[in-house]
Amino acid sequence: MAAPALIVESTVRFLRAHVPFSRMARKDLEFVAERAQLAYFPVGSRIVDPADGMAHNLYVIQRGHVRVHNMAVAGDDEVRGPGECFPVAALSAGSAGTRRFEATEDVFCYKLPREDFDTLRQASPPFAEFCAQALAGIVQHSLGHLRQNFGQRVVEQRTLLEPLRNILRRDPVYCDTGSTIRAALETMRRERLSSIAVVDASQRPVGIFTQTDLLSRVVLDGVDLAVPIASVMTHNPGAIDEMCTAQEALAQMAQLGFHQLMVTREGRLVGVVSERDLFALQRVTMRNILQSTRLARDVGALKRVVADIESLTDNLVAQGAAAEPLTHTITSLNDALTHRLFELLLPEYELDEIDWCWLSVGSEGRREQTVVTDQDNAILFHCPDFERDRARRELLDFARAANEGLAELGFPLCPGKIMAGNPEHCLEATEWRERFAGWIREPTPEALLGANIFFDFRPLAGNVGLAENLRAWLRDLAAGNRLFLRMLVANALQAEPPLGRIRKFRTDDGEHAGTLDLKSHGTRIYVDAARAFALGLGITETNTSQRLRLAGRRLGIEDRETNSAVEGYHFLQLLRLRAQRGELETEVRGAAAKPHTAVNRIDPYALNDLDQRLLKEAFRQARQLQTQLERALGQ
Repeated sequence: MAAPALIVESTVRFLRAHVPFSRMARKDLEFVAERAQLAYFPVGSRIVDPADGMAHNLYVIQRGHVRVHNMAVAGDDEVRGPGECFPVAALSAGSAGTRRFEATEDVFCYKLPREDFDTLRQASPPFAEFCAQALAGIVQHSLGHLRQNFGQRVVEQRTLLEPLRNILRRDPVYCDTGSTIRAALETMRRERLSSIAVVDASQRPVGIFTQTDLLSRVVLDGVDLAVPIASVMTHNPGAIDEMCTAQEALAQMAQLGFHQLMVTREGRLVGVVSERDLFALQRVTMRNILQSTRLARDVGALKRVVADIESLTDNLVAQGAAAEPLTHTITSLNDALTHRLFELLLPEYELDEIDWCWLSVGSEGRREQTVVTDQDNAILFHCPDFERDRARRELLDFARAANEGLAELGFPLCPGKIMAGNPEHCLEATEWRERFAGWIREPTPEALLGANIFFDFRPLAGNVGLAENLRAWLRDLAAGNRLFLRMLVANALQAEPPLGRIRKFRTDDGEHAGTLDLKSHGTRIYVDAARAFALGLGITETNTSQRLRLAGRRLGIEDRETNSAVEGYHFLQLLRLRAQRGELETEVRGAAAKPHTAVNRIDPYALNDLDQRLLKEAFRQARQLQTQLERALGQ
């Protein structure tokens, strides 16, 4: 008997609000609505159990929540709510599956027989794609829809987020350091290039030779074309790993003032990407802001630049820009702002004879700044013992002025005084080593807190070599201390993703009733796990996403799993950015945050259905990441 038209229309309307049905044709939705039956399951019912054999029906939750117990992986339980389907994988594979589905409350589900499920897969490409994709693919597709809802072209954004290895169109053209100028020029003419990379015996880029070098260092100086190219090349070319995105490459070019970058894999050259290549992929540019920064003559002018950065950030968030390139862009622009502030301040201080380096720590060090962030910085310097006190006094004078200047530009002073103007964080190289070594030898809770902040340091100004030497020393020391690593891992496992057993999310009580903290119970889990991976595996990168990618590569974890974790982290960052922009309901239901304020708490049930699905998956990925960390380094 055919279902009444009113019921069919009501069912179609419900399905259309949920993935994957929101992408399906009207006729396919009507097919489901006409054949599905509404089934009732009282609390405690086992709706699907692998013990019963092959799955026979597709269920779409219409009302209530269903607990999913993964019988193959301990602790991998989750809760599904209205609009979600099960058991898709078991039906697609024609098997019993490994997950048991139980009603946590009275539940109503649309039940579609297996035969109709198979027919729908044949008739509807979107539904077939949904069934074939891994969960990570579903999340990435949903993120694409999220960006579409903000009005940005999906194809354009997806291109910006492609790893550079997917953008390179040809094998690298290069010569070694022993090649003659003539041989390099002949290669450039044959390949129709305006520049050529120069590599060492291990194919690591050590220089670049351009037409500018040809004119200024060869032609005008009358250099013999038979001399080695190494004598006239530009040393230390900009390099970036192939796993980085196009947006990251643009940010690095803008920061360094380069027009092209060497793309590497494990340090070896695999390609070259130019500014022209990348600008062809997108329309957003930071050049006008960077130019205004360089031309600023006082703090007042820099304040206007800050307003421009906020406007650009608003536009990128509104367009649906992804979290990773967005936070990298914010960090790069803030770095340029800080550099210009230093240039304005330095003439007033006598630091020319001091070997020093300004360090960004915390989120600044990881290149993960959001719209609103307070200052986290320090100073590393090197000098003989007898000059230490004098050097520190002069550096502290400069640092305090810099901290105050940054505060005037809208970067609040750190309440915990994690700032270069604090004598505790303006230390000579041996003092930093003694402090770091003490934390590693005796990993008390206070020591682990210090490590979590300062071990993510990144050089921002001054002698970068000082920071690189400290990083190499820290890498070797930490990797060899098993007690410290076990304690670091235990610390990273303390925070639990707020996944509920009855409802989707576990929210807080008391003062923050009905909300959860995206930072302390979300992004912190990813950041702490990535830091532990980095220190345990000898990874010197400080950015969380890159740490996870490199750790996955070294541990032999499938790219699909690593990408799932990275996507989960990015989504949490994106929610924080949207909350800080004032788009989400936060502490009080129905109340949005004032734009550009530090907001990490949200009401998860005020999110739309798609965002709730993604948030739940991001927390699930966080829990899985903790499991991987414990297996790899927790023993």
